[in-house]
Amino acid sequence: MNERLATLMKARERMIEERDPFAKTLAGPLDRDRSERARHRFLEQQNLIEAIERAIKSELQALDAAGASAR
Repeated sequence: MNERLATLMKARERMIEERDPFAKTLAGPLDRDRSERARHRFLEQQNLIEAIERAIKSELQALDAAGASAR
């Protein structure tokens, strides 16, 4: 695993940890104002996590291609 891939995986884990409190707020009792803010923040975090996952997939594909061409 190269440094870029390790950094992306670490970033993904951190974003998942940051998303958790918003999910807990959404699962709790309804407070319209608080729930609305939590929903927006949850979606922002989820979009970021999915973007990082796409970057990880791309990096893995690049590593596979580099490994295949070295053979």
